[in-house]
Amino acid sequence: MSRIGKQPIEIPAGVTVAVKGNVVNVKGPLGELNRTIESRSITVRNENGKVLVERTADTKEAAARHGLYRALIANNVKGVKDGFVKTLIVSGVGYKCAVAGQKLTMNIGFSHPVEHVAPTGVKIECVTPTEIKVSGIDRELVGHVAANIKASKPIEPYHGYGIRYSTDVWIQKEGKTASK
Repeated sequence: MSRIGKQPIEIPAGVTVAVKGNVVNVKGPLGELNRTIESRSITVRNENGKVLVERTADTKEAAARHGLYRALIANNVKGVKDGFVKTLIVSGVGYKCAVAGQKLTMNIGFSHPVEHVAPTGVKIECVTPTEIKVSGIDRELVGHVAANIKASKPIEPYHGYGIRYSTDVWIQKEGKTASK
């Protein structure tokens, strides 16, 4: 039995969860998210202010997806209540970024500016010219957009130039030493 899958999901105040067939609809103060359960051996039910994810078969596929769908539904509940934020740090001499509407423009050492357009449901903002915040209610989409921005310029190990998450720990490599 999955340790994560058997835990009930608490529904906070202001959030409603509706289960219709294999679709779980979560509404909250920040928006609405839908999750389709693509496994016939997983059932979801809402009772007494808690969402329960259960498996009806004891197959390897059901065991693998039990905890997955519980975590995805829990992320939807948290997302419509509080939202998710990923912070990126742009470091390098002359590196900077700016947002105009839904388009992020970054000058990160290339001969041309690098642009990223935020999809619907995701907000990109520049707190400072070297700090980017990606926020939204869908955890998967926020992480995907942040990963695409980070992939534009991976961190360089000797000087630290590039884009990284604010939670990443960067260890500087030692450069060449002069020989005698």
